[in-house]
Amino acid sequence: MQRRSFLKRAGLGAVAGAAVSAPAFAQDMPSLSWRLSSGFSSTLDLRVGAAENFCKFVSESTGGKFNIRHFPDGEIVAAQDLLEAVSTKKVECGHVSSRLYYPKNPAFCFDAVAPFGLNARQMNAWMSEGEGLRLTRELFKPEKIINFPLGNTGAQMGGWYTKEIKRIGDLKDLKMRVDGLAGDVLAKLGVAPQQADLAKLAEAFEKDGLQAVAGAGAYEDAKLGLNKVAKYYYAPGWWAGGEQLSLYINEEAWNALPKNYQALVQAAAQAAHAAATARYDAQNPQALAQLTANGAQVRTFPRSIMDLAFEATQQVYKDLGAKDPKFKAMHDSYMGFRDSEMPWFRLTESAYGQYLGVALSGRS
Repeated sequence: MQRRSFLKRAGLGAVAGAAVSAPAFAQDMPSLSWRLSSGFSSTLDLRVGAAENFCKFVSESTGGKFNIRHFPDGEIVAAQDLLEAVSTKKVECGHVSSRLYYPKNPAFCFDAVAPFGLNARQMNAWMSEGEGLRLTRELFKPEKIINFPLGNTGAQMGGWYTKEIKRIGDLKDLKMRVDGLAGDVLAKLGVAPQQADLAKLAEAFEKDGLQAVAGAGAYEDAKLGLNKVAKYYYAPGWWAGGEQLSLYINEEAWNALPKNYQALVQAAAQAAHAAATARYDAQNPQALAQLTANGAQVRTFPRSIMDLAFEATQQVYKDLGAKDPKFKAMHDSYMGFRDSEMPWFRLTESAYGQYLGVALSGRS
């Protein structure tokens, strides 16, 4: 009894000692205030939430000594100007999808998402255990930016359509809101890529002849009300097996951080990154069930269209690689990693998922 009492007192003493020493440690830290500009609409709360969680982790871990204030898209700078804003230190950091800057440099897609590319787990592996982080850091070096993964949407859907897509001819001259590398590939299949403000999407369908919108996953599509403009909801989103979001930090601001703050930022980004993907995985199935209950007609692309899309994608990659050796180097690493991962995923997770799908459908 005396021994247990001693151990209990000793344990409580250790906890108390830690509680006393933590504030003392925090007192030795410099007080810093940064600004983080978001590249996402407030409607996309899971994306925005990833950055908010990151800021919260940093603040709480330093007892408020290192405060990073989150600013909504457009309050300091618009999303399309965020890369330049971080590069020039207009803000210390930003949160965005690098796919937005595909027109500036097509290789930015490999920091975000590429057609027939990596899924979320494979992207994590390429970034942390493959060449991904090194290569993307080299990509951002001329922009004076240090990048970190900060959220991944997981696999996305293949968009909303006003008519069924049964054969390749159904894509000819189809007016679709889509951009980036996916837009280039779809254009080869006959699609007419369009630009349209998401806030005025209903008007674009009604007055401008828009017939489809790429969208994202079920949760975000429901938040954006895409089911109100078209009823046919297609899978899979072959151009988005998992969209990684990124934290951009100005290089000068990063280098000025004490080493313990740098380690803390990295840990906070990793924690917020994992939490964001978990939230997508939790919310998307519920959102899909609600969308179908409200009339969405879920379809899958025919194999013939998938095959043609795959072939068109390879041609786009080949053309871009011929123009830019750095694009080709990143492509070869990214896709080479995908190819090395697929036998394992096909043998294990794909087979497991396919069996469960059949088994569970037989019980319904």
